[in-house]
Amino acid sequence: MHALIVIDIQNDFCPGGALAVAGGDQIVQPVNALMAEVDAVILTQDWHPAGHSSFASQHDGAEPFSLTQMPYGPQVLWPDHCVQGSPGANFHPDLEVDRADLIIRKGFRPQIDSYSAFFENDHETATGLEGYLRTRGISRLTMVGLATDFCVNFSAVDAAKLGFDVTVRTDLCRAIDMDGSLAAAQDGMRAAGVTLT
Repeated sequence: MHALIVIDIQNDFCPGGALAVAGGDQIVQPVNALMAEVDAVILTQDWHPAGHSSFASQHDGAEPFSLTQMPYGPQVLWPDHCVQGSPGANFHPDLEVDRADLIIRKGFRPQIDSYSAFFENDHETATGLEGYLRTRGISRLTMVGLATDFCVNFSAVDAAKLGFDVTVRTDLCRAIDMDGSLAAAQDGMRAAGVTLT
C-alpha cells in the first residue's frame, strides 16, 4: 500500500504566516489532486504550546534563526509559530483536510522540538506514525509539504532508515534554504536512500 504524507501545510508556513516559506501556498492544489492516487493520506501538523523552548522569544537576547544547544543537540531558534489553537496552526484553508486518514501532531512537548513525522528531535521519542503505517500494511511513502530542508527532510530520512520506500516530490515542496540547508538536505536524503523526483 502507498501513502501520501503531507507535511505541515499550515497557515504559519504559508505567505503571510509567522514562519512563511516562499511559495508555500502554491503546492496546495496539486497536493489535493495527488490525494486521489494513493491508498492513504496522512497529514502532519506542527502543534506547539505557547512558550515552546524552540522559540527565540524564550531565550534572552536570541535572534530568530540563530542556533542554540539543547540537551538533544543543536536547535534552530524560530519565531513563535504554529501555537496550539491559533489561526497560524490551522491547515491552509484550501487543503483537503477531510481526505486525511490520520493527522499526526508534533512539537507539542514544551522542551523538545519535532521536525520529523516519526520522531522528536532527540531521534528517540516516537510519534506513533511508524506503528500506524505498519499495522495498515503501508510500505510506500510519497512525501510533500513544508519545508523541504527541515520537516520534509527529517521525515523522509527517518522513514528510509525505518525501511520504508520513500519518494519526495520536490515539485510539491518548498524550502526555507538557510545558508545552503536545501542542498545539504537533498544530499542527505539521497544518501539515506530517498528518491527525489
